[in-house]
Amino acid sequence: MEPTRARQDESRLAETLFPGFEARELPTARGAVRAVVGGDGPPLLLLHGFPQSLLMWHAAAGLLAARHTVVACDLPGYGASFRPGPAPDHAAHGKRAMALDQVEAMAALGFERFAVAGHDRGGRVAYRMALDHPDRVTRLAVLDIVPTGEVWRRADATFAHGYWHWAFLALPSPLPERLIAGDPQAFFDLHVCAGMGLGAQDGRYPPALLDAYRRAFDDPGAVQAMCEDYRAGATVDRADDEADRAAGRWIACPVLALWAARGGLPRFYSDVLEIWRTWAPDVHGRAVDATHFLVEDRPQETAAELLAFLRAA
Repeated sequence: MEPTRARQDESRLAETLFPGFEARELPTARGAVRAVVGGDGPPLLLLHGFPQSLLMWHAAAGLLAARHTVVACDLPGYGASFRPGPAPDHAAHGKRAMALDQVEAMAALGFERFAVAGHDRGGRVAYRMALDHPDRVTRLAVLDIVPTGEVWRRADATFAHGYWHWAFLALPSPLPERLIAGDPQAFFDLHVCAGMGLGAQDGRYPPALLDAYRRAFDDPGAVQAMCEDYRAGATVDRADDEADRAAGRWIACPVLALWAARGGLPRFYSDVLEIWRTWAPDVHGRAVDATHFLVEDRPQETAAELLAFLRAA
């Protein structure tokens, strides 16, 4: 399917999966961010991960909107948000740049301070936002991640075998893009679904939703953006984290860390919370009985944890 048509179809799907939410195109200095906005109450920004879009929040957003004004956004390069042009230093796809994009998107809605919850790559944008814009982020929830600098510093054979795509997608252009283009649907089926668990929980993934995720791999621009995201992770994002550690910078706001009991983190790290405690003095959390895609596997449980965390403010 032609890329523009696929993005239009995904926008229409968002209208179906987010009843009562309003689709918005939010202006930022670098381009328009696609969002859906619904509910009432204190603002809550929701960010997705690889290789998804804001659609991943479809089953949890309505539960959260009962108490919050929920803003679910596509990250730049994903879904229907603008696509940054690749830069030699990969900073255009770095989490510092993406965090600023989201701060500007929330400001376009009139929200100068807000809570943020991010899964996977969105979690990396979210904690970078809390570090770079502490005056904007009131509370931070990170889902199935540890900080990027910690990932690379602690990488070992177990990590390399389990999350090999971190190094593969970060290889210089155009190697991973060309290899994925050779059989994009095999990459989706064998890596994202069979390897990472997308779609494994019966009844949680409408066929149209999986089709939207699948179509991204037939779009060369989307695949390039994913690779640039991981190249940034291996370079500028890692350097930004290391600079923060050297300077003794902390995440000032309260932090909730949730991770997948059937995902990679329990295999890679003996104590996920202990890693986060070196970054945030006020952190708590637990494992959720789910695959890496815990928001879609366990939307009610994830939403309940987020609501309890936000209610404690």
